[in-house]
Amino acid sequence: MEFKEQKGIFQQIADRICDRILQGELKAGDKLESVRELAVAIGVNQNTIMRTYSELLRDGILSNQRGIGFFVSPEARDIILAKRRNE
Repeated sequence: MEFKEQKGIFQQIADRICDRILQGELKAGDKLESVRELAVAIGVNQNTIMRTYSELLRDGILSNQRGIGFFVSPEARDIILAKRRNE
């Protein structure tokens, strides 16, 4: 992953996750990588991944099942498309 200076790292990771959802790589109900797994894979601090997941959770793109993990919400695709249209 190449980190651009214009956007924060957590925003770039969130965009990448949203792109995966729009491309169909992640579908509604799919489980995302754990915070630890994704942090190691990308090479960032776990707190950065947690912030990314928290932002996506707040936006309704992800849902959290305590003790199990983060999942793509059923409305994720529509939320992402509406958000990108507004931008």
